[in-house]
Amino acid sequence: MKRSAFVKACLAATGFLTAPITAAARQQKRVNKGITVKAGHDRFDKPISLFEGDTFHTKVSAKDSDGDVYVFESIRVKEGGPSFHLHYDQDEFWYILQGEFLFKVGDESFTAKTGDTVFGPRKVPHAFSKLGEGEARILMFFQPAGKMEDMFQKIRAGVTKGLTEEQMDAFRHEHGIKKVGPALTHFKKW
Repeated sequence: MKRSAFVKACLAATGFLTAPITAAARQQKRVNKGITVKAGHDRFDKPISLFEGDTFHTKVSAKDSDGDVYVFESIRVKEGGPSFHLHYDQDEFWYILQGEFLFKVGDESFTAKTGDTVFGPRKVPHAFSKLGEGEARILMFFQPAGKMEDMFQKIRAGVTKGLTEEQMDAFRHEHGIKKVGPALTHFKKW
């Protein structure tokens, strides 16, 4: 084998020669025009209902940004929220549109109200809980998008019904999440 052919074969095997092709292919997957999603609507007109009454309206899909960001509005009527968890590879932040929430991010706890923003860095455990009566709305951002949108779609489709806690842990891990504690309640003191 000639040396140049050998070097090209090695570079191709390691991905160096295919990187520009992959980058070009990625550009083709991004939305290349502006989008708008009206208030109270979902990007695809298919809101996700799950978690005992939460409704998620996708505003920017992971598909729109080729996985760079996922943004949705969560409308919650019941008090409470998700378990204490962390994301391996994603930052998460929340902008409160309506209502009041209790947050715990790492060792810090916050009460956030309409107009407030809270940031949760990747690999730092966090949870939030809606406080009080009535409807609350929160705009949630994942950067990069990871598999969050896919996970919510699977939960909506019933994939997690009947799973054991061990199977749920595997499901979470598959989607870049690790549960590290119970959900927050506003009765807990830290």
